[in-house]
Amino acid sequence: NRFEDFKIGDKGEVEKTITAEDLEVFAGLTLDNNPNHMDDEFAKNMPARQRIVHGMLLGSLISAAVGTKMPGPGSIWIDQNLKFVRPVMVGDTVKAVSELLVKVEEKKYVIVRTTCYNQNGEVVVEGVGTHKIIDLD
Repeated sequence: NRFEDFKIGDKGEVEKTITAEDLEVFAGLTLDNNPNHMDDEFAKNMPARQRIVHGMLLGSLISAAVGTKMPGPGSIWIDQNLKFVRPVMVGDTVKAVSELLVKVEEKKYVIVRTTCYNQNGEVVVEGVGTHKIIDLD
C-alpha cells in the first residue's frame, strides 16, 4: 500500500457471526467477565433481557477491517472513537466496514469511518479513526 494509491470512498469489510464461545474466549483474553456478557440469569434483569456481546469485541472486528482491509497493512492507528448504538446478541452476524473519508497529505494520514452493522442492516457501532500510512514497496 502506498499513500497516493488510496482514494476517498475506498472500503474494506469483515463479517462474523458471534457465538457464545467467542464471548468466553474474549472474556478470557481481556479479563472482562462482566455478568451482562457472561451470565444468562444476570442478563435477564438488564435492558436487553439477554447477554450482550462485549463492545470491545465489536471494536476488534473494526480492528480487523482496518488492519487487514482498509487501510490495511502498513497503517498505524493514531486514534479511534466508538459509539455503541444498539446491543449485539449471541448469534447476531456483524459486518464491520471501514471507509476512507479524508486524506491528509502533509502527514500521510487517512481518516476512516468505521461502522458495524447487524444482520438486519442496522448500525450497532459507529466511529471514526485516524491512521498513519507507511508506504510499502
